[in-house]
Amino acid sequence: MENKLYEDRDENEIEIDVMELLYVFKKKAWIIILAAIAGCMAAGLYSVMILNPVYTSTSMVYVLSKETTLTSLADLQIGSQLTKDYSVMITSRPVLEQVIEKQGLDLTYDQLKEKITITNPTDTRILNMTVSDEDPVRARAIVDEVARASSDYIGDIMEMIPPKIIEGGVVPDKPASPNVTRNAALGGMALAVISCAIITLQVIMNDTIRSEDDVSKYLGISVLAAIPDNGEAEKEQPIKFRGRKESRKKQKPGYKKKGRED
Repeated sequence: MENKLYEDRDENEIEIDVMELLYVFKKKAWIIILAAIAGCMAAGLYSVMILNPVYTSTSMVYVLSKETTLTSLADLQIGSQLTKDYSVMITSRPVLEQVIEKQGLDLTYDQLKEKITITNPTDTRILNMTVSDEDPVRARAIVDEVARASSDYIGDIMEMIPPKIIEGGVVPDKPASPNVTRNAALGGMALAVISCAIITLQVIMNDTIRSEDDVSKYLGISVLAAIPDNGEAEKEQPIKFRGRKESRKKQKPGYKKKGRED
């Protein structure tokens, strides 16, 4: 029973000859190269012609805890904690609805919130507010309005010193996305990997016996003889047989075959 289980396990295993696979890859390298080129072109054209460019503009605010002192350890700790609170309040509904009203945006609260990203550099009390939009001018206008509205709102609600705007947004001259070069490279790599996977699958599924080694490998028997196909047989040198007439010509002169006497 145990031997049978081992036999079944061996039958289900698939052996992959790495050297043979590398040889097939080398032989079909042109297919892989063409697939990579096609992937690069397709991804590049899709990025340029289909995807809309998105521009980003960033505004920076500084979080204060007191107006008189900025260097004490307690102020730094309080400022770090306030930074986390402010990052949530900046995208609150009252702030963003005020931005929508003042800028006359045809956006809902959720749509505008998706355009805003808040980041806090490590060990700082600085908040970076970034707005992404298909219009570079509108991206700058929105981020500046978000900075002003959030600063006023936080000062009124928390009755503390509002965050100070230290840098306003600028009109971007280049889109932040899509990255055409990166997308083209990823598209080329993806199709190259897919083509390699298809070639590998073909090699694994191909059980055609092409040589004596394949007979020993797949059938477990030895080859005693090989029968050539018709093409090889025609190339072989034909065997000549000596006929009767030819043998008679080579008989010595004067030799007479004895016949039956009457």
